[in-house]
Amino acid sequence: MNRVVAWAPGWQRLRSGRLGAGWMVVAALFFALMGVFVKVGGRSFGALELLFYRTLFGALMLGGVMVARRRNPLTPNWRGHLQRSLIGYVSMGLLFYALTHLPLATAITLNYTSSLFFTLICLVRLKEPLTRTAALALAVGFGGILLLLRPTFASDMWFAAAMGLASGASAGFAVFQVRELGKMGEAPWRVVFWFFAISSVFGAVLLLLGPGFTPLSAETFWPLLGVGLTGMCGQLAMTRAYKDGSKFLVASFAYLTVAFSAVLGVLLWGDVLPLEALAGILLIVFSGVLAARR
Repeated sequence: MNRVVAWAPGWQRLRSGRLGAGWMVVAALFFALMGVFVKVGGRSFGALELLFYRTLFGALMLGGVMVARRRNPLTPNWRGHLQRSLIGYVSMGLLFYALTHLPLATAITLNYTSSLFFTLICLVRLKEPLTRTAALALAVGFGGILLLLRPTFASDMWFAAAMGLASGASAGFAVFQVRELGKMGEAPWRVVFWFFAISSVFGAVLLLLGPGFTPLSAETFWPLLGVGLTGMCGQLAMTRAYKDGSKFLVASFAYLTVAFSAVLGVLLWGDVLPLEALAGILLIVFSGVLAARR
């Protein structure tokens, strides 16, 4: 009985949508599940094709909501959207490649180094002062990267690990572009919509000029649907979290994606990471939380 009473307030907040930063916990779970579907879909599709369906599903779903709410997608900032979409597309493509070749937690963690690279970009491009907190975050984070990469560079997975790290670097650039678009007055929903729409066009062109589309079947379609649904739900929950919650708490809770991914990797594929890799993951998560406080 006491357990029911204890859970009731949280359940009521979930039903009413008043979760605040807690929405990031929901988003983290969906993003971890998206990684699972990407790994499963990787048995039948390449990374570019998985990414195409991910962005196409997002564009159609968000576009439908925009039509229903009569929101105008037109923007005068086409150049900024093209730059953000191209960088974001490259980042997600690299992440999807890493997800299909690395343990789930390793690929996700490498992508989540984006906060470190974003900090570096702000230091260089905006000439922000290097605070003690930022310096500590960078030192700890890049130390964690070395620990995490060491087992993969000692195996045949070094290329996938390099692609995962590159996804984090390009994601840092993408976050910087989103920040610049926000300064131009662009609404978050418009930024997300054009990212999905432009990325879908990129993906279609690359697939038509390259390997083409893999024929769909009942057995192969469900992972694609899973990637689209979980990715879109994660995006919506993350947007709600940044709207309603404390930015520091939201940024900290985002790293739960790493924890969820580690648990799912063990349960579904028996992923066992060396101690040095686990230490690297913990250091990267700690540095990310520090970077959010700078």
